[in-house]
Formats: sequence, structure tokens, C-alpha cells
Amino acid sequence: MKYSFVIPCYNSSLSISHVVKEIQDKMLEMQETEYEIILVNDHSKDNTKEVIFGLADQPNIRAISLAKNSGQDAACLCGYKASTGDYVISLDDDGQNPANEVDKLIDKLNEGYDVVIAHYPNKQHESWRNIGSKINDIMEIEMLGKPKELYVGSYFIAKRFIIDQITQYTNPYPYIRGLLLSATDNIANVDVHHRSREFGTSQYTLKKLLGLWVNGFTSFSVKPLRFSTLIGAMIALLGFIMTLYAVIHKLLHPEISAGWASLMSVTTLIGGMILLMLGMIGEYVGRIYISINHTPQYVIQEKKNFD
Repeated sequence: MKYSFVIPCYNSSLSISHVVKEIQDKMLEMQETEYEIILVNDHSKDNTKEVIFGLADQPNIRAISLAKNSGQDAACLCGYKASTGDYVISLDDDGQNPANEVDKLIDKLNEGYDVVIAHYPNKQHESWRNIGSKINDIMEIEMLGKPKELYVGSYFIAKRFIIDQITQYTNPYPYIRGLLLSATDNIANVDVHHRSREFGTSQYTLKKLLGLWVNGFTSFSVKPLRFSTLIGAMIALLGFIMTLYAVIHKLLHPEISAGWASLMSVTTLIGGMILLMLGMIGEYVGRIYISINHTPQYVIQEKKNFD
């Protein structure tokens, strides 16, 4: 049985060596010799590329550098496509995922699951990140049909056939969580310890988190469009009721003049809702346009230690 560890790297020159060393120590402890570590540099701004290419001097470590920043999910797909293991373990580059607890994921997978995802009883992220994760969880439940009791994160192990399935996705907006949920229902969680960050700061900004949400529900669900239809119908019904009320009120009280302020408020509300829904539709249309132009998910600039 061969294991492939795939790690997308971005500005992680201080931490990635420690993550790799922890994986190597754990594999030695488990007496596993058939494994590879694939490091994908997502066009970092620091010297991450030099660090991972230096690590790739070791026989079972492979390095890939992308020509531009393509996002964590695209970098993961790049690593998955390059992997050769029977089991693929995906984890982050910051050391907060406990690589030395990978045996828990492997043992759970051997119970017959297709995918096992690490669950953190006590997350050590900043408070705004934890709030964002809650919102993301609600989005996945409502938009992607994720079971409420299932936690989906970036640290997981999957069987080869699952990886082969999700790497067939070629559109330029990959969303790994959505791809996993669409590939199988046979997913389990296992509790692991979540560490505090020791090196650097989180690369996830609020802008990136918002982009992740938009990517998730526009790539794998049409429910936002259906929600737009529902809102439009409700506003139309409300407008009809208000018009009927205004006509009756005017007939009963002809001396009352029409209210300019109320008219402007309603017009602004309806106009804002229309623009919001048009923007949502435009987001879908724009993504369709980019997809049919075959925009690549990523572009590989350089590789090391690949046959």
C-alpha cells in the first residue's frame, strides 16, 4: 500500500520543512516505506519554492511550482494528479494539521470508508475564521447537501478511485469539498488535535474566504438562482398587494396626497433587489464564459524529482 501526501504551499518557507519532517518521522514509526510527499508551490511571494525544491533532493519528495497563484484548491488538484499512491492524504502547509496523527485517518479508512476527514473538537483559528467556518458549514448543508453531522475540512485521506474521480474536474473554479461530496456519501470523521500556529500568519483573508463561499455555491449548486426566483416572486406579490392597498386607500380617502418618501423607499428596495439578482446571474454567466474558453486551473512552471 502506497501513501501520497499532497501539500499546497503558499508563503510557508518557515513551516513546510517541519511538516515534511513530521510526516517522515510518522511513516518511520509506522514502518511504512512506500510513500511520497508532493509539495505544490502556489506562486509564493517568499522563498517557499527554493525550500521545497531543496527538500525534493530526497528520493520520495517531489516538488511542483505553479506559474501564477491559482488558489489552494487548484494547487491541491495539481498535486492529486501528480500523485501515484493508493491512498492520498491532503493537508495544509502551516503545521496546524497534526501529520503525526495520520494513523487515525488511515485506521478509520480501513473500516470501509472512501474518505475520512479530520475533525477538530477545539480549533485554534482566529475567532473570525471560526465564524467563517460556521457560515461555510451552513452553506455546504444548504447548497451542497452535506449531512449536518459531517465536518468537511482540508485534512483528509481518500482512496485512489475518489482522487481519480475528482481530478476529472477541469473547470477553472475547483472546490475540493464540493468535489468530495459529489463523489461519494461514504465519508467519515475522526477527531484529531488542532494546533496553534507557530510560524507566520494565516494566508486566508476575508476576501479569500468570501471568494471560497462564492466558488462553492456557484460551482456545485443552482439553488442561489432558485432563491433569486423566490425573492422576485415575493417582491412582485408584495408590490401587487401594496398597489391594491394604495388604490383602495385613495378611493376611500381622495384628499390624501401620494407619499414621495414611501415611493422612493419602495423603488430603491426593488431596484436594489433587481441589481443583486442580476449580479448573481451575471456571476454564473461569467463563470460559464470563462469555463467554455478552457481557462486552465493552473499552469506548471517547473517540476523536480518526477520521472
